[in-house]
Amino acid sequence: MGARELPVDERERLELCGLLAETGPDAPTLCEGWTTLDLAAHLVLREHFSRWNDDKLAGEKAKGLAALVSRLRAGAPAVPWRIPGLRTLLNGPEFLIHHEDVRRANGMEPRTGRPDLDALAWKTVRLSGWQAARKIRPHALELRVPDGPTRRFGPDRAADSAAVLTGPPVELLLYLSGRREPARVEVTGDPGAVAVLEAS
Repeated sequence: MGARELPVDERERLELCGLLAETGPDAPTLCEGWTTLDLAAHLVLREHFSRWNDDKLAGEKAKGLAALVSRLRAGAPAVPWRIPGLRTLLNGPEFLIHHEDVRRANGMEPRTGRPDLDALAWKTVRLSGWQAARKIRPHALELRVPDGPTRRFGPDRAADSAAVLTGPPVELLLYLSGRREPARVEVTGDPGAVAVLEAS
C-alpha cells in the first residue's frame, strides 16, 4: 500500500516518526517543557496504557527515542485505535497536532497542498468549536476558511457579538488546541468577544 493510500492518521504517524528520528531526542516542541523525547513517550503511553504517572513517563523515556519511534512506527493496538472511522477521530487530530508541535518549534513552515490534512482539521474544529464557544458565552464564535467554509457556534447564531477566527483549517485547529502564537490565524470581530476569547 502506497503512502498516499494509507489512512490520514497513519500517514501522520509515519511522517511524525520520521521527523522525530531526524530531529533527535532533545529538539523543542510547542508542548511547554517537553522535548521530542517527552512527546514520543507521551504518544506511546497514550496508546498502550489507560493510566500513567510521571514514573511511567520516565520509564518510557529511559528506553530512548529510537525505541519509542520504533514502537510508534509499528502501529497502535487494534482496539480501539485501528477501528475504521474511529481511528481517524481518535488518532488523526492527535498526530496532526503533535506533528505540527515539532515542525513549528523547529522553524518549519506550514505544510501546503495537503487536502487530506485540511479535511481532517476542518472536521475536528467543527467538533472542538463547540467547546471553545462555551468558554466565551454569551458571545459566539465563528470559524472562517478563506475562500472556503464558515461555521458559527454559540447560544445565538444571529448575534453580532462574535469572535471570528480566519485561517486555513490546520491553523484553526492549532489555535483551538492552545497553540495560539504559532497558529497563522486572524482574530477579528466584536472587541468584547475577542477579549474574552483571548483570555480564555
